[in-house]
Amino acid sequence: MRITTRGRYGLRAVLKLTLSDRGKPISIRELSSAEGISPEFLEQIFFRLRKSGIIKSTRGPGGGFQMDRNPAEVTIKDIFDAVGEEISLTPCTASDGSRVPCNHEENCLAHDLWVETADYINDYFKRITIKEILEKQSAAVGIADSLN
Repeated sequence: MRITTRGRYGLRAVLKLTLSDRGKPISIRELSSAEGISPEFLEQIFFRLRKSGIIKSTRGPGGGFQMDRNPAEVTIKDIFDAVGEEISLTPCTASDGSRVPCNHEENCLAHDLWVETADYINDYFKRITIKEILEKQSAAVGIADSLN
């Protein structure tokens, strides 16, 4: 299993956006600079996050992006799904349409293990919210006040 750059950057950008949200939009330029992500790539990621309803955008001077959902309700899995991140362990466990049939699936002694493990990982990501991630880190970096 490998989480792609798109998934990692999507999560990092949402975390930063949540921390930076002071009631006004934050520009792509500001976020890309803070996170070391190219503005063009971040725009692609934010297009998907906006389309899924996780973030919202404001056009014009002073425009940018803000969270559109409560961080306590947004899970890592929500972000991964929004940006098109597929979490699978083997080609036979993919659920995004890229599933590759296996010649051994009928009699593969490990197939059920791979499916159960992939389900476990996906369920784990469904349980962790943006707020929980930031709360765990708050003691180390002093961000607890920005989460309320």
